[in-house]
Amino acid sequence: MPAYIICSFDAKSGKAILRDDTALERVSKDILSISIIMLKKLALTILPLICFIYSQAQNTRLIVRAQAKDAKFIGTGIGGAYVTVRNNLTGEILAKGLTAGTSGNTDLMMKGQVRRGLPVIDTATARFEASIAISEPTFVDIEAVAPFTRRNAAVKSTTQVWLIPGKDILGEGVLLEFPGFILDVLSPTTHEFIKLEELKGNLRFKVSLTMMCGCTITKGGVWDANGIEVKAIVKKEGVRINELPLHITAAANIFEGTLKTEAKGNYELVVYAYDAKTGNTGVDKINFVIQ
Repeated sequence: MPAYIICSFDAKSGKAILRDDTALERVSKDILSISIIMLKKLALTILPLICFIYSQAQNTRLIVRAQAKDAKFIGTGIGGAYVTVRNNLTGEILAKGLTAGTSGNTDLMMKGQVRRGLPVIDTATARFEASIAISEPTFVDIEAVAPFTRRNAAVKSTTQVWLIPGKDILGEGVLLEFPGFILDVLSPTTHEFIKLEELKGNLRFKVSLTMMCGCTITKGGVWDANGIEVKAIVKKEGVRINELPLHITAAANIFEGTLKTEAKGNYELVVYAYDAKTGNTGVDKINFVIQ
């Protein structure tokens, strides 16, 4: 490394005096020592303040559950509900994640007498649980999307609550309700090409219909297919040509119908389900070609 030279001026002799880099090294060490001392003093001032702030924050436990309207809880078996908890004032995300667990006890929820103060959950019932550190009462937005993995049927449900430091919201927790059905057209498949001569005048179509929690729909069951209207709106070249009923089959959740057709062309099938008692609805659409 090159040596550093420090010049000073001797007033008596009128000459410049050259010094080696050891003087510069001593100056650098002095500056470094002063900087370290200042940083230590700053740390001693700020650290107690930081500790004080964090000592005031308390972990507050929160349980959120997602329940299908007129049915059970949305848990692991159907993909769960994705929950987000935000500070209403700042928008900061305080917690997020999926509900996990079972859909719950059918006898307890659907067949028993539900009374105020009587829980309808058990320890395995699906939930999202978070521990949130807050130092003062905080107004939060709670949002969930479910069923999270069934994007064609997923809906959003939201609510708002005050979280109080150290005051847990457990038990049933915060309940979010999700109306609707999960409806999937199984046949024909999307953009399927079907030969007219193979149909022999009749196109059979099939759909799957379940509750938002994944609970089965059957004839005469807890979720009775007889109380649900399932119909298909048929369009050809964008023009509505028919509306046909679908009926439950021997297989749970499966409904079938038949379209009489002798015409080639581009078709669209819009299937809907409607429960007049609960207001639950579901829709799925596909396009196919008869050639």
